[in-house]
Amino acid sequence: QVQLVESGGGLVQPGGSLRLSCAASRTFFTIYTMGWYRQTPGKERDLVATITSGGSTNYADSVQGRFTISRDNAKMTVYLQMNTLKPEDTAVYCCTAITSMGRYWGQGTQVTVSS
Repeated sequence: QVQLVESGGGLVQPGGSLRLSCAASRTFFTIYTMGWYRQTPGKERDLVATITSGGSTNYADSVQGRFTISRDNAKMTVYLQMNTLKPEDTAVYCCTAITSMGRYWGQGTQVTVSS
């Protein structure tokens, strides 16, 4: 069973924008931190952004100022607004949730930035 489901990926031109969503498909008792990672084949999975239950955020240097992470606790959903996209942002983006029941991952959504 998939616990986290991403959506919003796709093909976008450089300079464009996308908004990714990741929604929990099950009930979690408490979600402490949610975040986004991205991975390109043959490379390590890198952290993109995280957000705590209190709203504190962290971003990778490569996306600072371009990406914004947010969450809706009532909907158990985390978002990633991606602006000024670059070809180097191309990757599979996976969401994660650190909860009182453990850590969960989504299966990923492909983001391709190309002209």
